[in-house]
Amino acid sequence: MNTEVELQSTITCPECGHKKEETMPTDACQYFYECENCKTVLKPINNDCCVFCSYGTVPCPPIQANDSECC
Repeated sequence: MNTEVELQSTITCPECGHKKEETMPTDACQYFYECENCKTVLKPINNDCCVFCSYGTVPCPPIQANDSECC
């Protein structure tokens, strides 16, 4: 089993479909993210802890590590 945490995630804007690969922070959750294309400010949905868990291709590092306390 691979326990290495990935730090790159591609965020997809739900408004315009713009995609951008971002490096996730390892010391905090990112609650807001502004789409560089349409300027929509994204916030987590469905009780997710951060925008990477809601809109990214890879969940945030604490979730990947099965940390019970994300952020």
